[in-house]
Amino acid sequence: MHYQDKLKVAAAQINSMLCDIDANLDRHISLIEEAKEQSVELLVFPELSLTGYSLGSNVMKVAMPLEDARLMALAKVCEGMQTIVGFVEEASPGEYYNAMAILQHGKLVAVHRKLNLPTYGGLEEGKWFSHGSELTMAQVCPGWSSTPLICADLWNPALVHAALLPRPTVLCAPINSASGVVSQDFSNEENWLLNVRFYAMTYGTPVIMSNRYGPEEQSHFWGGSCIIGPRGELLAEAEDREMLIMAELSRTHIARARFELPTHRDADTPLIRELMAGYR
Repeated sequence: MHYQDKLKVAAAQINSMLCDIDANLDRHISLIEEAKEQSVELLVFPELSLTGYSLGSNVMKVAMPLEDARLMALAKVCEGMQTIVGFVEEASPGEYYNAMAILQHGKLVAVHRKLNLPTYGGLEEGKWFSHGSELTMAQVCPGWSSTPLICADLWNPALVHAALLPRPTVLCAPINSASGVVSQDFSNEENWLLNVRFYAMTYGTPVIMSNRYGPEEQSHFWGGSCIIGPRGELLAEAEDREMLIMAELSRTHIARARFELPTHRDADTPLIRELMAGYR
């Protein structure tokens, strides 16, 4: 099988209207069309991009089953471009997930449910959402695959390690990060870049981080969306506004980075499993 060496990827840095799915859907379609015109093959939107973040009890109001016509309409617009969008999934009555829909070829091909629900600082997701329990990987095209982890998923190193052991070629990091939401002393703006650059460099895996930009109630989402290469290098970074950022990834560059720093090869999963066996 022939594997293409280059993959054009993008992150959509937008703000979302709280609980206004129709308005957010229109914004998504506009940026999807723009990305398609630029020959983008993988596009990542922020966490909960179709609904906004501070939902509280409105989670039930904005939740959608996977068969929802609005998700299907969005999938048709994406055509062959893999597009990852944030929404609230209704799995059953009263069971709701902070989720990312992976859309491609006119259909929903996979869903990732957030695994690590933060309940610290100004965050209280555990109050409104059910925990996901599985990792997700989807094929973008021959030789390229993507794995999404949602926001706080990336602050649990064991989850990131487990997600990257199957060797996806791209790690997608849709987030909803507001200034000062953890504490006044913890800088999301500085520490998120440190976080994603560390994982990209350590695992030789490019990262597409897509954050929101703009206000929502009392919060300000600071943006900082970026695309990181397999050595931790910054390939693209958003300005302080809503925008689309793009970069070209190289499978050859990923192979060289992983060959030089063989984290995957030397992971020694049996040893890690043995060491972890005594911990709850």
